Amino acid sequence: MIMPLTSTRISPDWPCQVKTPGSYDWERSAAKWLRELIPARYASYPALIRHPVLLARHAQIQVQQEIRVARTALQTARAELPVLGLPESVIEHTIKLYAAEVLQLQHIARSVRAVSEALAGRGTGR
Repeated sequence: MIMPLTSTRISPDWPCQVKTPGSYDWERSAAKWLRELIPARYASYPALIRHPVLLARHAQIQVQQEIRVARTALQTARAELPVLGLPESVIEHTIKLYAAEVLQLQHIARSVRAVSEALAGRGTGR
């Protein structure tokens, strides 16, 4: 049974690329979005294709790792980039880029968590 959109409550972090849970084909839209978050070589693994909840778990791990990488890059930029001979303006721009990326990845992580919870609630992990 498809629930009307007015009675479906979704997280403010819900990705716009994914249809509302309970709507037609929403799991397929979720899987498509999740595949875009992981390295291409993983996206073709049969277990990840057949089990969207497993795909969501892998995407969560992937995004958390990317957050760690971006934080490390941000935390080490001021000490390590001048050694590369980069001008101060490039270093400052790069620091801003890393800071923005950390924020973006944190938002993506919340979105993946929301989709993961919805997939797990639907029992798609069988």
